[in-house]
Formats: sequence, C-alpha cells, structure tokens
Amino acid sequence: MLKKVGILGFAHGHVMAYGGAWVKNPEMGVKIVAGWDHDEARLTNCAAQLGGIDKTSTPDQLLALDIDAVVISSETSYHAELIEAAAAAGKAIICYKPMALTMAEADRIVAAVENHKVPFTMGYQMRVDPQNIKIKELIHSGEIGDTFMYRRRHGLSTHTWGGFKDTWHNNAGYNRDIFADDSSHPIDMLNWIFGVPETVSAELSTMNSPDVPNDNGIALYKYANGMIAEISCPFSCSASEITTEVYAKKGSIQQYYGDGPSTRLPRAEGQVGLKWFVEGNADWTDSGIPSPAGHGERLGAQAQPFADFLFGRRGPICSVYEGRDSLRMVLACYLSAREGQRVRVDDPRVYEI
Repeated sequence: MLKKVGILGFAHGHVMAYGGAWVKNPEMGVKIVAGWDHDEARLTNCAAQLGGIDKTSTPDQLLALDIDAVVISSETSYHAELIEAAAAAGKAIICYKPMALTMAEADRIVAAVENHKVPFTMGYQMRVDPQNIKIKELIHSGEIGDTFMYRRRHGLSTHTWGGFKDTWHNNAGYNRDIFADDSSHPIDMLNWIFGVPETVSAELSTMNSPDVPNDNGIALYKYANGMIAEISCPFSCSASEITTEVYAKKGSIQQYYGDGPSTRLPRAEGQVGLKWFVEGNADWTDSGIPSPAGHGERLGAQAQPFADFLFGRRGPICSVYEGRDSLRMVLACYLSAREGQRVRVDDPRVYEI
C-alpha cells in the first residue's frame, strides 16, 4: 500500500529533511508525486533533490492529481488559503509550523478541517523527539513529583547564516518575524506537556540587525496551579549546551543538545543528552536515549511519525485545535510586549495582533 503525497510550498526547508527520508526509505510507503511553489527557482531545485518529482504551476493543479495527502510547507501567509483548498479537495493535510499569522487565519483553518472532515496534523518536531517524549512521561508519571518550574531554551544562529536577512522569514508579506516562526516550536512543546497557561509576560528585542526583527525573546508563562514556565529564544545564539530544565518536588530533569546551536560543537566526553535526579537516589539517571549528531537528524526523523499518521496508525501529532492554541500562546507574547505588562493568554486582544 502506498500513500501518494504532494508538497505545497518548499519555504520551510525542514520538508527536505523528512521528504528526503521518504525518498530514501520507500519501505515507509510514502511517495512524493509532485510539488508546487510560487518561487520557480526554489521549486525546480527542491523537485530535483527529491528525485525529480513533477512540478505544477498552481496549487489547484497539484490538488487535482491522484494524491492522498499534501504537505503544506509554504510561507506562513499562504497556510490558510492552501489548507482551505486542500480540505475542499478531500486531502489529508500535514501543515508545517506555525499554523498561521493571525488568530483569524487559524479559525479559518479549523473551520475548513471541521467542515470537510479531513485528517489534519501540524508538524512539530519536538513532539516526536524521543528525549522530549521521555521528559513528558517523567512529568506526567509523577516520578519527579509536581512540577514547580520549567524552562526551555531554543536557539538559532541566524546571525551567522549568510543572507538570512533577505529570506522570507523577515518579509512581512510572508511571515511576522523569526520569533513568531521559531518560538512556536518550544511554545508548542510547552502546550503539549502542560496545556495552555493562564498568563504570559514577554519581552522581545531586535539585537543583532534591524533587518532581522525580534531575534531575541523571552516569555514567562504562569499556570493556574502556580507553575512557572520560561521559554527563552536567542535567535542570534552562537553555541549552547543545555536546552531543557525541569524543577519539581521530588527531583529535576536536564536535557542537553536539543537544538541547532547545541549540536554544532564537540561535546563534553561522557555528557549524556537527557538525565534526571530523584530525591533518595545517589546519582543522576541516564535516559539512555542518544542525542542526534546534528539537528538535521531530528528533522529527518519526523518522516516515520508523519507516515504513521497518513496510514492511520496514529492520530495527529498536533491537532488543529492544539495548533490554534499554540499560535494563541505565541501571539499573546506580542500582546504582552506591546502593552508592557502581563496578559492573559485568552485575552481577546490577541485577535488584534
């Protein structure tokens, strides 16, 4: 049995990692048939890298093909209209992050999925990472007790990427900015583990170049039970090591090498990727889950969970409703920064952002 897939947009380069894994591993049962992109040069380049897949000149031409599903990895501003078209065509949908630019667009996406009853998942790599899955398991099992504080640092070294300022990520017609685009990863991970918080206080700054707005940001979320969660996003980060910290009643969790900057340099000999300590034990417990040699391995590893979703062996990695909630959590950061104060995540003014 084979699932035939079309790709609508190649702006989010992660599609080349998991798409490439499908091409190299036909036993997964996913065949990329065709692609579309408004950028002809990008389309030609990516189609060639994926084994010479067919190219279509419009999304409608792609949706008219004999395909079962689409991957939407275009610039974020296209997501709502492409999802509406794909849902109307009855295709299963994988939408790469973030869901949309605005809450109004997210509502359109939810309505399209509901009205046409199509399978839908957001693509969030952090939800399928084995170490992250173990972190969630440790928290929910009660092994380390009630969580008091959670911190996730998620960085990029965009200031070292030649020409990054000229990419679509910094074009207001395609994207809000790099914080909106990439903070959605750790913010969605927070939603996945703990659900939607009550409030957020955020600070956003443009530090390295005025052409790359909001390249540094911190969000401090608070939950109804008092738990505090910090999402730290240095997107002009040269190097790092630790990515996740959890402090709880009975113990602590620490994770290393969970993003790009933390995987680019040699690692301390013997340093484990994920470990935890529980009061009463004499030492840390090593998860035994290896850290990938590079961040690209994590991106490519999404291929199997996406295949499992397409074949119905698992539910959505991130449902359309969770995707909308995660977007709300991101946009609430902008509201907080704009107002200079803590705000509720469910503040209706988020729809103004």
